[in-house]
This record gives sequence, C-alpha cells and structure tokens, in this order.
Amino acid sequence: MSTETSPAHTDRKLLWAPSEESVRSSRMYDYASYVERAYGVTAPDFSALHTWSVNHLGDFWRGVWDYFDVIASEPGDEELTGETMPGAQWFPGARLNYAENSLRAAATRPDEIAIIGEYEDAPARHMTWSELESQVASVAQRLRDLGVEPGDRVAGVLPNIPETAVALLATVSVGGVWSVVNTDFGPEGVADRFAQIEPKILFTVDGYRFGGKLRDMTDSYAPLREVLPTVEQLIVIDQQPRDTVGELPADALRYSDLIAQRAEPNYEQVPFEHPLWILYSSGTTGKPKGIVHSHGGVTLEFLKALGLHAGLGPTDVAYFAVATTWMVWNMSVGILLTGATIITYDGAPTFGGPQKSLELVAKNNATFFGTGAGVLTMIERSGVVPNVHQDFSALKSILVTGSPLPDTTWDWVYESVSEDVRLGSDSGGTDITSAFMGSNPYQPVYRGELQGPYLGADVQAWNGQGERVWDEVGEMVVTKPLPSMPVYFWNDPDGSRYRSAYFDVFPGVWRHGDWVTQLNSGPFVVHGRSDSTINRGGIRMGSADITQVVDRVAGVSASMVIGAELAGGDYYMPLFVVPDPGTNLSEELRETIVAAIREQISPRYVPDEIIEAPAVPRTRTGKLLEIPVKKLFQGADANSLNRATAEDAEVLDWYARTAHDYVKRQTRPAQ
Repeated sequence: MSTETSPAHTDRKLLWAPSEESVRSSRMYDYASYVERAYGVTAPDFSALHTWSVNHLGDFWRGVWDYFDVIASEPGDEELTGETMPGAQWFPGARLNYAENSLRAAATRPDEIAIIGEYEDAPARHMTWSELESQVASVAQRLRDLGVEPGDRVAGVLPNIPETAVALLATVSVGGVWSVVNTDFGPEGVADRFAQIEPKILFTVDGYRFGGKLRDMTDSYAPLREVLPTVEQLIVIDQQPRDTVGELPADALRYSDLIAQRAEPNYEQVPFEHPLWILYSSGTTGKPKGIVHSHGGVTLEFLKALGLHAGLGPTDVAYFAVATTWMVWNMSVGILLTGATIITYDGAPTFGGPQKSLELVAKNNATFFGTGAGVLTMIERSGVVPNVHQDFSALKSILVTGSPLPDTTWDWVYESVSEDVRLGSDSGGTDITSAFMGSNPYQPVYRGELQGPYLGADVQAWNGQGERVWDEVGEMVVTKPLPSMPVYFWNDPDGSRYRSAYFDVFPGVWRHGDWVTQLNSGPFVVHGRSDSTINRGGIRMGSADITQVVDRVAGVSASMVIGAELAGGDYYMPLFVVPDPGTNLSEELRETIVAAIREQISPRYVPDEIIEAPAVPRTRTGKLLEIPVKKLFQGADANSLNRATAEDAEVLDWYARTAHDYVKRQTRPAQ
C-alpha cells in the first residue's frame, strides 16, 4: 500500500510543556511510583510506563485496581485469562458494583459538592455527596419494588441534569442495565435504540428549557410508550412548575415522590463482566447496534483514563459540554469515580452567546474542561476572545474529542483561553466508552498531535499487509485486549456482528477504522475514518487533512470531502463547501480553495467538483456523516439512511437529493 506523509506533522509546533513540578505532582507519576514499589518496575518516563503496561497487562490492571482501592466483595483470583481477541476474560470470579465505587466519597466527604447542576436561566443547584447517595438509594429501592432485577433494562429520555446521573447510578445499583438518549430524539429515534433492548422502566422529564424556550415533554409520553411496549412503569423527573407543563399520566411516578422516601444504600454485587450500560453505534444506515459494556471494565478504564491520564481527583471540578446521547456523557458521570465534582448543564450550548461553555468553566472555577472539537472551533470563528472577560486561572486541562481539532483552534486556545493549559486531543469511541490515545501529564503538547497511546492500550499504525508503520499513514489497530472492550453486542448471540465490526480485516487484532500516523517519537496524528479516506491513484490522504486546509480559507465556514469508488473503476471526489453566512461560493473563492489545496497538500487532492452546500451533515454527537454520503454517491438507496441519527435531517436530505441527481446523470444513456 502506498502512503504519503500527512502535512499535519511536517512542521511540528510546540504549544505547551509540563514543568518538572507538575509532572511529579500528577496522579500518573504517583501511580508510576506505586508500581515501582509493588512490581519492581523502573518507569522514569511515560514511554517506559506505557511499555510495561502493555507487556504486563495483568499486573498493570491489577495495579490500577489496587492503587485506586476498588471496592469489591470478591477481587478475583487472576486478572486475565489469555490475550485472544475476542475472547479474553478479565478478572474472572470478581464481584463489584460500579455505583458503589462511584459513590465512595459519600462516606468520607458527605457535605462536599458532588454535582453542580447548571441551567439556562435558573439558579445553579448543588448536590452534596450525601444527597447524591441518598437519592440513588431511594430511586434504587423503588426500582426494586417495581420488580427490576439484575439484567433488566432501564432507559431514559433525559437531558444532562443531576437527576440523570442519579437514575443511572440507581439502575446499576440493583444490577439493572442502563441506556439513555437526549430529549431531542423523537419516538422513531428512541425506538431504533430502545425497542431492541426491551426496557422495563422508562425515565423522562416533564419539560426542559432550550434556547430560552420551555419544551413541554408531556405530549411525548404516549408516543414513547406506544413504540416501547415493554415499558411497565414511566418515571417522570418533575423539574418544571406544574402549571407550565401538561398533566402527567395517572400511572406515572414523580421523581420528587421517589426521593422523599428514604432508603439505605444497597449495591448488588455482580460479576466483573455483568452488563452496565448499552451504548449505540451511529446507526446512519440501518438501526444502531447496541454495544454492551461491563461494570468491571468501565470502572477500571475510567479510573485509568480519568484518574491517571486526565489526573482528576477530589480537589477537581470538571465540566464536559455534552448531551446524554454521546458516550462522553457516560465519561462525565464516570468522573465521580475519582472523587471530583462534576458540572451538568441543561440548555443550549450557545445560550447567551457562543462562549457559553467556557463561561460555565470560568464561573465554577473548573480545573478540567471536556468538549467536542466543534464547540471550540465555533467559539474561535465567532471572534470571541474569552480570556478578556473570563478568569481561567483554575483551568489545568482541556480534553477535546469527537473529531480532529483544526490547527488554528489549537493556536487559538493558547492565545484566547489560557497559555498554561494542557490541551489534549483524545481519540477513542463508543466501542470502548473511553479513548485509545491522547493526553498524559508527562509529555509536551504539539499542535495537531495526540501525545501518545493510553496506558494499557497497545495502539499501533499498520499498513495493508499487517505490518507496523511509523511516520506514515496506516490503519489504527489495537493488538492486545482492554477490559472495557464490549462484552458483546445486543441481539448478537453467536458474536458474528461483533467479530465483523472489529476483527474482519486483521484476525485477532482490533481494527478501529481510524486512519492515523504514529510519529517515530511516539505521538499520533488522526486523519479521520479509514473508510472515508481519500484515495487518489493508490495514494491515501485523510479527509480531515484536506478539510482542515479548506476551512482555513477566508470565506469558508465549513467543508466536507468524500471519495466515492464508482463502477468501472472510476473515482469521484467532490468537495462540499459551506460559505460564510450571507455569502455565496464565488468563482474567486473556488480558485482560492484549489490554490490552497495545491500549495498546502498536493495537486493530487484537488477535488473533481466544488459544490456549495447549506451545511455539513453531522450526527447528534457532532461526527461528520462522510460515509453515508459517500455510499449515496455510490448508488445507495436514500431510504437506507437513518434520518433520526442526523443532527439536522433536512441537511442529510439535501445530500441525498444531490447524490441522486449525480447518480442519475452517470447512468443516463449517451445521446
């Protein structure tokens, strides 16, 4: 396979470097000192610690268990039975509960704040650790009274509010399996996800505010129950004044009544691999696949990712700008495992201005901010300079995920937010409910680069022959198992869908589907999904590498490029450009875009056509819908699209019509 070096790392720019004091005060450094004592390991730097972690998987993950003192009724006799993927078993015989570990701070710091609930135009609410534990216990007891048993599914159509975290923790306290989507999902989108898992209980809200308007949810209850016939009980989180929303059904339970009934905490001890929650694939074509994660796997992964890599602990305040549909919401609740305070926000991400998320960070003296790349890019393009009006002196780190961060936004963060923040672009996915690679407290930050692999994750770049490559584009693979890899897919009894999703290209090796370059010095550059990679004459280029150049052109608001393999060996590479508001895609702008691609990448990647588009199509979690659009141009039926997954279904419809017109032109008989 022929490759080209990505322009993203031909000119490295150092943005930030840790001081020796900050490294030595980090939890990862303290963990390294612990394993040196416990295992006789010499780990003077991150590279040495990572090498040990992947070469001694059992010791590494037992070290995480012991270092964070995981609460368990049974610790298990061994850590890992073999390294075969799929099929490796973690901590057989261990029994624990994710919620019990999440709420351990209630015993030692009962009056300190666990969750800060922020809202558009209502005062913030503060929930202490003891209040959180009490509400979880009360809701869990009512779930038991309603007949919820280990393995039963409990679903939620809920916004990012403290009570959603309570519902999750209460569900898993009893051994139930949790699943949630945001309140902007209609019945069809809810059914695509929840109908297949057959929930017994459904949580929702009476209403919520978004963009300054009250959204009454009471009219949605009947349609939701119609598409979810297995639901035996509706529980409504009543957060709005009763005279502002409709009446609740007579058989619905009010959340306020549930928490008024006190109960003692009671955590069902379940096997390490007992289902914890069900997340979903994007579902852009066909129904989303249910991805099942485990109590033990997620507990250990979050302690590693959030406790060691993000460095969070009891003195931290953390905010993830996220909706409940996205896997990152699960990570935000997972921060409770570290003892840190979390912030939830119920409202529009731009309410009061594009900088809303950063205002919440500054207001609450947050030490950690997690967000999708699109949020920071939006603020940058708005022209706002946040640090002129806000104090970010408490902010220590920013974690960006969801898509590659444009070069200009890396620079903007250090110029307009904080010059002393660790900015990390972390890459992972719903598949492991965490990241494979990204930030660590040891290494410097270079523009456009992910600092390195996560501990315990043997991440590599491979060529098409299954050989490891450095300093060139390759498939991102993971060669050894991780405890938070899915325990199974829902309704996949023989595991065939699971195997085909990750192990069909390189048997026994996890192929994630991302196109990456690993630099010889260790860091990674992510170029986008490998199945959306641009391939011109056998030379591959990440789609993100192209759009990053295009998006820097003055007059371009956003862009997307696809490469469609057509019948007869033809290849069609259109570039979709969204001009700045109030402007059009002029011939002059087209010429400027072409010149930028020629000069900054290569004439090879000049598109076949530049098409003005109303917007770029994205999922509700902000990911570009390149692959479904590519399939449309290859002749796929527009009816195969799952419109409920799109952030804006009308935008996706525009691409479907454009593709249909293109395909029709290609198949028209010659005159």
